[in-house]
Amino acid sequence: MLKEASILVTGGTGSFGHAFLPMTLEKYNPKRIIVFSRDEMKQWEMAKKFEGDPRVRFFIGDVRDKERLHRALDGIDYVVHAAATKIVPTAEYNPFECVKTNVQGAMNLIDVCIDRGVKRVVALSTDKASSPVNLYGATKLASDKLFVAGNSYAGGHDTRFAVVRYGNVMGSRGSVIPFFLSIADKGELPITDERMTRFMITLEQGVELVWHAFDDMEGGEIYVKKIPSMKVTDLARAVAPEAKLRFVGIRPGEKLHEQMIGEEDSFYTYEYPEHFKILPAIHNWHASNERIKDGVKVPDGFSYTSSNNREWMSVETLQSWVEANKTKIGKV
Repeated sequence: MLKEASILVTGGTGSFGHAFLPMTLEKYNPKRIIVFSRDEMKQWEMAKKFEGDPRVRFFIGDVRDKERLHRALDGIDYVVHAAATKIVPTAEYNPFECVKTNVQGAMNLIDVCIDRGVKRVVALSTDKASSPVNLYGATKLASDKLFVAGNSYAGGHDTRFAVVRYGNVMGSRGSVIPFFLSIADKGELPITDERMTRFMITLEQGVELVWHAFDDMEGGEIYVKKIPSMKVTDLARAVAPEAKLRFVGIRPGEKLHEQMIGEEDSFYTYEYPEHFKILPAIHNWHASNERIKDGVKVPDGFSYTSSNNREWMSVETLQSWVEANKTKIGKV
């Protein structure tokens, strides 16, 4: 599908973009991938990694700027929407800015993708959009709803929209693993709550889920990857076995457990071997055989949280992963 295609990634200088570009270039050999983002320094640093590859282009712009999006999306076939204000405390203290990027930016992108005749759009979401308790999660829930409804809003146009949702990305910049590694030599790690659990997904798995969404989508689906959970205390022991654990209490807007599918979504959720799919409630699309395909309906009242997961990551497995990826952890 992506072979010889023109692809644009909003927020493409982030952790996802740094994984998506080399993997997609190698697997699909697209005509071009455009990195659309607002930080020229990050683009300059990233461009050095792809120097000499004519398939990679860079475009300074902000999803808040509809006119700039209109120019950037000329001739684009597929879009991955990764741009977001996503640090929870930053969003809490700068709510207007968070809404402008995460909600208004999504509206701009939907409008321009339809006008420019983009074929398919996959938006990245987060566990925090499921039953949100903080502003970041609330804006991403609104964004998810916008992209789902965008398939109706498109009217007779061919543009289709879908969403992928996943949790803690292992080793990404600003996440807990590089943070623990950076302070491990102090002999003490801060843990918010000893009961806390988190989903664990690699960037490579996130990219593969986006590929699957592009290939599978009819429009309006939310894809949720099946991934293991881990207790944060076990995560800490895997990263720094000798360190003491200091419990500091849950921060404002933080959940004890991550949730990717809530009970309210169970009426529209189907299970597949490697993922779940939340189908749109609007227009009776959840009953569409084209969207259901070979899925199995989950029981009413089902939820998918990091505490009720069937699959758990062991300390040894995470230690092996850290050892194999230590040169990349926290770099992007």
